[in-house]
Amino acid sequence: MMRSVIRLAGFTSLLIASVTSPALAQRNETKATDADTPLHLLQPDYPVPYGLVSVEHTTQVLNRIYDYLKEVTPAQLVDKQSGKAITDYSKVDANSTFAKADFRLTSYEWGVTYAAFLQATEATGDPKYKAYTDERLKFLADIAPHFQPLLQADPNNRLAMRSFLAPHALDDGGALTAAMIKSLRDVNSTQLRPLVDHFVNYIMKKEFRLSDGTLARNRPQPNSLWLDDLFMGVPAIAQMGKLTGDKKYYDEAVKQVIQFSKRMFNSQKGLYMHGWVEGMSTHPQFHWARANGWAILTKVELLEVLPENHPQRAQILELLRAHVQGLTSYQSGSGFWHQLIDRNDSYLETSATAIYAYCIARAINKGWIDRLAYSPACLLAWNAVATKVNAKGQVEGTCVGTGMGFEPAFYYHRPISPYAAHGYGPVILAASEVINLLKKNQFEINDSSVQLLQKK
Repeated sequence: MMRSVIRLAGFTSLLIASVTSPALAQRNETKATDADTPLHLLQPDYPVPYGLVSVEHTTQVLNRIYDYLKEVTPAQLVDKQSGKAITDYSKVDANSTFAKADFRLTSYEWGVTYAAFLQATEATGDPKYKAYTDERLKFLADIAPHFQPLLQADPNNRLAMRSFLAPHALDDGGALTAAMIKSLRDVNSTQLRPLVDHFVNYIMKKEFRLSDGTLARNRPQPNSLWLDDLFMGVPAIAQMGKLTGDKKYYDEAVKQVIQFSKRMFNSQKGLYMHGWVEGMSTHPQFHWARANGWAILTKVELLEVLPENHPQRAQILELLRAHVQGLTSYQSGSGFWHQLIDRNDSYLETSATAIYAYCIARAINKGWIDRLAYSPACLLAWNAVATKVNAKGQVEGTCVGTGMGFEPAFYYHRPISPYAAHGYGPVILAASEVINLLKKNQFEINDSSVQLLQKK
């Protein structure tokens, strides 16, 4: 088996800190920086501690997140009034709700988390991550039939699964459906198929669109495109193509990526704008980091399943490469990306950095982009992200949910919180794919040049 050896330029030898710390630290606790120190012995002063990435440390970070989420997201129904657990789902009524949890089990963010844990098991071989997803998706499939008649009787009842069963936006179930299809493909769970068919039908036939068929919204202005909606719709459609073999799903997924990109991709910067409104003569160029994350993640998801002989596969691949090149040109010296990617005075944001780390690692591992050119950026990003997973397993530094804005203050001052669910799936994905990257390549840090050697 051939294993690549990649040496990263510009860094002196470093090592990973104590396993109890999410941060990485330098080997020398004190730096030789006084006036008598020879210049070649001066140590770099990294704003985020940087060191060699290892499978062991990355897995430790992954496990902290798993332990936290396992504890705070129970798959359980309770009675609103008594608080008692409901185990007989035939007794579900309008007072039945999800048990108290830090995160919603049916949110689009948790769709990302479910899919991420499936990949964590693939990367590590540890079945517990996949079990987390399987248990919760089975739970949702078990309870859904009992909520459907209640919702039909009273559409205004705020039931536990209302948003998914009676959707009004792609957010209500697109990412969750993509995760369901991935799980269904793996274990062939017939319980999930009705839920999958329900939401794919919503995407294909009921979601609002522009006259050319592009998925759209009527807020904040009529006929608006949100870059986020690429991820909320396309991966589920693409996965449906893989599940059924029906070419119409692949064609629809490709069409959406291309039509969004024609309107929203700035080819000079290699970045997407966050929002686009039909009828505007000038579109505000706010390159919000997480929306760009959803866009690049969509292309990675699509290329994963799009047949090699699809006539527009090369076009999607070129869009991915252009986006990777654009994004890496804006990476900060700390490894993070900024909330507004091309505005360095906006804050450094975790969830987007994690998505980029995952997508770059995945694209390298799939052979879609140059591993020598982009591996350093990927590992620098993961080093940064790992410092944001605290001892409890919470992901810090994540921007809360964000709509479309038309002035910079809107993006600059969005709050961050460890309870912003958007950070967890991306960090799990990044950890999983970095593990795959490390298994295929040996990385060394030196202060001379980047060299790629082949080693048996």
